[in-house]
Amino acid sequence: MSFPSSSMPAENSIAEACAELICRTAEANAALMRGDIDAYRGLNPHAADYTLMSPFGGRPTHEAELTQERWQAIGRFFANGTFEQEVVQAYASADMVVLAVIERCRVEVGGLPMQDWPLRVTLVYRREDAEWRLAHRHADPLAKGISLEQASVLARGEAL
Repeated sequence: MSFPSSSMPAENSIAEACAELICRTAEANAALMRGDIDAYRGLNPHAADYTLMSPFGGRPTHEAELTQERWQAIGRFFANGTFEQEVVQAYASADMVVLAVIERCRVEVGGLPMQDWPLRVTLVYRREDAEWRLAHRHADPLAKGISLEQASVLARGEAL
């Protein structure tokens, strides 16, 4: 994370907010990988216009679609997981923080056996009054990379 060379108080508070969001994001996602949806939601409040572009693709999900029942189902989707976060880049301004991270999870997902789930993730946080809220999450399972041929099969919507 880089900021201009001067150390004006406003720049310090931006850097502090960014560092706090990095920690809070890691703690929230670690809770999610354990299936603790209440801790995730408490640590990671969403903006009313939040969008999720899931690592499984398809149509983006919007905050209005995330009913209490859906949240509970999301909590049951993950179990017994561990979580590590590598910050690739962080961008911050007075009202917005963007984090580009690699999430390294080892977790049971959707009833599948425990396995590694590395994801490339972009998170956009927006300050609303005095609170930082997650406005957007985009994740993909391509952290290890795929070939052009594999990407073309996915782009056509075919099975690998």
